Amino acid sequence: METTQLSKPSRLYSLDTLRGFDMIWIMGLGELIERFAKTKNTPFWNAVAYNFKHPVWDGFAFWDLIFPLFMFLAGVSSVYSLDRELEKGKLRSQLLFKSVKRGVILILLGMIYNNGLELRPIAEFRFPSVLGKIGATYMFAIIIYLYAGKRMLWAWFSGLLIGYWLLLKFTAAPGYLPGDLTEKGNFMSYIDRSVLPGKLSRGIHDTVGLVCTIPGISTVLLGIFAGRYLKNNPTPPAAKAKWLAIAGIISIVIAFIWNMDFPFNKNLWSSSFVMLTGGLSLILLSVFYFIIDVLEYKRWTLFFRVIGMNSILIYMSVRFIDWGYMTEGFFKWAGQLAGAPYDLYVMSLFNIALQWLFLYFLYKKKVFLKV
Repeated sequence: METTQLSKPSRLYSLDTLRGFDMIWIMGLGELIERFAKTKNTPFWNAVAYNFKHPVWDGFAFWDLIFPLFMFLAGVSSVYSLDRELEKGKLRSQLLFKSVKRGVILILLGMIYNNGLELRPIAEFRFPSVLGKIGATYMFAIIIYLYAGKRMLWAWFSGLLIGYWLLLKFTAAPGYLPGDLTEKGNFMSYIDRSVLPGKLSRGIHDTVGLVCTIPGISTVLLGIFAGRYLKNNPTPPAAKAKWLAIAGIISIVIAFIWNMDFPFNKNLWSSSFVMLTGGLSLILLSVFYFIIDVLEYKRWTLFFRVIGMNSILIYMSVRFIDWGYMTEGFFKWAGQLAGAPYDLYVMSLFNIALQWLFLYFLYKKKVFLKV
């Protein structure tokens, strides 16, 4: 892990903007909207509040999109970075080593995020993590991208999703009927309970366990397909945006059909969940790409690019910086002036602003955390 100085943008503006848009929700915007919705306590706002929590098991909410969208964007950006290195004469073996190194670092950072920098018994240590899943899926997807041909990329993408579906459809934990997809009865959770050391996030199941890495690779591969299309296809830019959106709609249709047999489930990272979140990611990318890179409306993007260009740093920062404490220290007076219940909204806004100013300082210094 190192810090690096960038002299000029090396990616599409829409990529860093969309990544920043993705990250701001977990910086506090999601919590702000959820607080506001709960205060209103009407059917409409209750429905809004529902979308800012993960469903307990089956189902889908907006909050479920944040994680796979980040993985999808990692796939898109990797096409630009890897192809650029190949054009410079780098060997695939060198890029393979770099990608594996990055994956391992993300896995280690994920463990630090979960457990902090302290010694603790293995039984109290949680190994799986969000960053770990990003690292593992990115690493395997890049290996496939570097060494598989175009047709084989699609074979890997579909094969992983169909294979995972069949794996869970015809297996189960001991004592359960094949195809059981309950939290305790599904085969994925059983394998994680049997193989993973330490504790799981939900006792009998981990939301980012070992086996769900399999369909997660397809999430990154879908981003790689989008990145290759944007970078290499001779289609006019406006048409690219249109076809990305159409691909997203097709993906969502497939997802809803698949949902009838393999329900949307972030905990299992079900194949239908991959297709649904992949479709939504494609549509979001098409909209951001069209507005920013085709129509060239870029001035408004700075706010999000500041976040998107240091996304790993701001994610890890909550482990080492008490943003809530700092917000209280600097802006408690503002909350007092606002009064209840508006103080909750005011403090949430200042919390986001404080994190953004920190990232903006790094942005102006041209310092970015590079894994």
